[in-house]
Amino acid sequence: MVVIGTVLSAGLMLPVTAPAETVIRIGGTGSALGSMKRLAVAYEKSHPGVRLQILPSLGSTAGIKAVLGGGIDLALASRPLTDSERRQGATAVEYARSPFVFVTNPRVKKKDVTVRELEEFYGNPAASWSDGSRIRLILRPEKDIDSILVRGISPKLDRAVLAALARPGMIMAITDQESMDAVIRTPGALGGGTLTEIISENRPVNMLSLNGVKPDVKTIADNSYPLVKSFYLVTTPKSPAEIRRFTGFVRSPDARRILSATGNLVVEAK
Repeated sequence: MVVIGTVLSAGLMLPVTAPAETVIRIGGTGSALGSMKRLAVAYEKSHPGVRLQILPSLGSTAGIKAVLGGGIDLALASRPLTDSERRQGATAVEYARSPFVFVTNPRVKKKDVTVRELEEFYGNPAASWSDGSRIRLILRPEKDIDSILVRGISPKLDRAVLAALARPGMIMAITDQESMDAVIRTPGALGGGTLTEIISENRPVNMLSLNGVKPDVKTIADNSYPLVKSFYLVTTPKSPAEIRRFTGFVRSPDARRILSATGNLVVEAK
């Protein structure tokens, strides 16, 4: 017998209690949030009663701290774990990679940038675009993974980025989303971000190729494009069972299609 709406107990008509919704809180690096939101939509459709709450950008370090402290259920990171984080119980699994891309304000008429030009742009406070307009750098904190990637391109660029960070009056973006926002609203802006953030969040920026190589999934797969950000799912032994099901879903054919369509190279499970 199927009873809809009420049950009979001890002669009383009692309301049926609806199954409780399972809420999974996910947060961390801003670069991965756009594609993760699309994965969440697909997962919720196939898992009724589960809601994935994607938090605003926390950054990798804050996201890892939050999952270790129980503030969130799953962290997204764009760097490997430190020894300290591992000792505290964190486990990271790489699931995707996306090109790190130099971007400009959409009004800038440039399509390619060379390493030599980057050294000039970051090192010269008076650097300008070909039309004479001023280049406005959008910087990230010194220890942010984006700054580390740019500094690692060449020793001269390393010195130039550090010099730019020390200049007064520079534009500093703390999160990935703030960085893209600043590039879009600042005339003459030059900054960086990931292809997946640009695609998944429909960011109207001007993407630059580097030394003539276009940043896309194919060119990072064949190693012809050198700048790559890796993305990790970070869990702990206390992570709820639903997290294990979701991380398994991230390896599914449906999830792989979503990741690929949003500018990610899927990393095979080890």
